Amino acid sequence: MTAFDLAAFYEAEFDEHAAVTAAARSALAAPFARLVAVSAEAIRKGGKIMLFGNGGSAADAQHLATELTVRYKTDRAPIAAIALTTDTSALTAGGNDLGFEAIFSRQVEALGKPGDVALGISTSGNSANVIAALEAAKAGGMTAAALGGRDGGKLKGLADPLLVVPSETTARIQEMHITIGQMLCGALELELGLVEGGA
Repeated sequence: MTAFDLAAFYEAEFDEHAAVTAAARSALAAPFARLVAVSAEAIRKGGKIMLFGNGGSAADAQHLATELTVRYKTDRAPIAAIALTTDTSALTAGGNDLGFEAIFSRQVEALGKPGDVALGISTSGNSANVIAALEAAKAGGMTAAALGGRDGGKLKGLADPLLVVPSETTARIQEMHITIGQMLCGALELELGLVEGGA
């Protein structure tokens, strides 16, 4: 058995992260600008952002919704956002009674209103419950937006704006998703005039 080269592993992980960061920076400027625009419009009109995903993406949804509703960098007025991944009763009832594919779409139907933003997060772009929720959002007059990865999967042609991280590695995609999500928080604070500053 070949000895594990920890130093080489360490360097390779950072190298891959840097390469994906550079590729994402080049590819995602336009869809990111659109995501900021549609999100700001929704908030200005009294709407909200609903975030959802599975596994690590569920954690990202919860993390970002909290930074929007509570604070990101400084104290300011709240930004209306909710993670559809945190209500265990809704998730388990939906999964038990309607099937796992409906755990987010049912909440979108119940809580969403025209003009809201439904922001799905899926590293593969093929998560059935994320796809179903975005379809429900579109049917309800909401913006169906998404963070994806790889080739975009089933999110292509459904989500708009769609930010596809150009990588095949789940960990690298997730790293970019949380980076983009935190950039969204910061951009919304500035775009909505809730904090002073900017480049």
